[in-house]
Amino acid sequence: MEHYFTNNESLKSEFRTIDYRYKEKAFSFISDNGVFSKNKIDYGSKLLVETFLEEHEEVSSVLDVGCGYGFIGIVLAKVLQIETSLLDVNRRAIHLAKKNGKENDVAIKVLESNLYENVSGFYDVIITNPPIRAGKEVVLKILLGAKDHLTKKGTLWFVVRKDQGAKSIEKILKETYEIEIMKKDKGFFVFKAKKN
Repeated sequence: MEHYFTNNESLKSEFRTIDYRYKEKAFSFISDNGVFSKNKIDYGSKLLVETFLEEHEEVSSVLDVGCGYGFIGIVLAKVLQIETSLLDVNRRAIHLAKKNGKENDVAIKVLESNLYENVSGFYDVIITNPPIRAGKEVVLKILLGAKDHLTKKGTLWFVVRKDQGAKSIEKILKETYEIEIMKKDKGFFVFKAKKN
C-alpha cells in the first residue's frame, strides 16, 4: 500500500472535490490519490479543528504539520483571518494544499519539509493530525520537535485515536509538556500541550 507520507511520482491522479462548512463559512478542497483521507474530511482532523476553534485562542501564527491537501491550515486561516503555514513531505499534498489555498481564497505559506528540517521561526500554535502509519518514532519526532518552534506561550494541538496509542503518547509527552485532553469523541482524543 502506498502511504501518504511518501512521494510516489508514478501514482495516477484522480482528482475529487470535498466540501466542508464551518458555521457560515463554506470550503471546497481538491483531493487526489496518494494523500491522507482522500475521499472525505478525516473525522480526527475535523474534531481537532473544531475543538481548537471552540477554544478560540488569540493567535497570530499557526503551523500545520503534515498538512495533506491543506484542510486544517486552510480552515484556520479563513476562520481566524490569519496567514497560516503548512508543511508536508509529500509533494502531491503540497501541490494540492497550494491549489486549495487559492480555491478558498486564503493566505497560506506551503513548505516541503521532512519533519521540521525546513522550518525557521516560531509559532503560537503548531497543530497536527500526525501520520500514525508512519510509526510511533515519526509521530513522537513531530510532537516532541514542536517545542523548538513554539513561541514562549505557544501551544501544540494534536489528535490521536485511543486505539492508536493516545494514552502512551500522552505519558511520553508529559515529560516535556504540560498536557491536557480537550475533547474525547468516537475514540479520538484531542490534546493541547504547553511547554513546561
